[in-house]
Amino acid sequence: MFKKVVLFVGVSALLVAGNVKLDLNAKYGANNFHTKGAEKFATLVDKYTNGSVKITVHAGSSLVKGNALKAVKDGTVPMTDMFIPFTSGGGKVFGISALPFIVSSYDDAYKLYQISKPAYDKVAKKWNQKMLYAVTWPPSGIYTMKAVNSSADFKGVKARTYDKNSANFVKMAGGSAVALPWGEVYSALQTGMVNPVVTSSASGKDGKFWEVLKNFTKIGYAYPLQAVTINLDYWNSLDKVQQAAVLKAAKEIEALQWEASKHEDAAALKMISKNGMKVSEPSVALKKELDAIGKKLLDAYLKGANSSIKKIFNEYK
Repeated sequence: MFKKVVLFVGVSALLVAGNVKLDLNAKYGANNFHTKGAEKFATLVDKYTNGSVKITVHAGSSLVKGNALKAVKDGTVPMTDMFIPFTSGGGKVFGISALPFIVSSYDDAYKLYQISKPAYDKVAKKWNQKMLYAVTWPPSGIYTMKAVNSSADFKGVKARTYDKNSANFVKMAGGSAVALPWGEVYSALQTGMVNPVVTSSASGKDGKFWEVLKNFTKIGYAYPLQAVTINLDYWNSLDKVQQAAVLKAAKEIEALQWEASKHEDAAALKMISKNGMKVSEPSVALKKELDAIGKKLLDAYLKGANSSIKKIFNEYK
């Protein structure tokens, strides 16, 4: 009897006699709740596979500095998490969760995710990988120096945005968009290069924005998704029992992490408020103006979309 021994040369995984070791590239630091979720996922996989599949999480993009989607496709890393809307190669499908003012609650965000899931899976397969689970960020708001009461307050501002949708939103509101890596945002705020910033309560907390800005308006811009994927070659190297165990762990951690996102939002809002930042809901007038901009952006997005994407929004409505 020969033992099954397979070595994937040049990549970070090893399969020997049915035991698998996988490296997972985590985009954010060790204290980020998405990274902590990936760590819990690895623990569950170890438990449910009786130790035959072991995942090591590497925080802070230490394994992949560039395009994570491509890195997993090529097998440079077996697994990664990624901010879906910002992932090059995902096309229109990956932009769904970042469309502004489409959803207004965690329940709505989860509903849209479930409807969109087959489309995400299709894109992932095209890139030689399988999506295991996805979790929303807390809803994006807007950090400013001066309070925002209407779209007129956007005129002339230079806002740091995180994708094409948020850039178009700021432009339609009367401001200009600045694309910056996250690591440069704080210094840009200090120098006045940008103000405001469209991002979540969690990101503002991690970035200590209360040191450079005074207001956070909970406009509920979007609930963008963070996903974890695995290279299909590695996935197919697992036996059926191992695959079932990994999917069980993924389903469990996804449910836990959606709840964790809600807790992260509450904790972040409490912290930025405690540190002197004014946290407020948008005025009725501002909400009405922002919803109108959101509708125009959705119409523009759907104009160039195929029938399968249009079907997603018809079902969601």
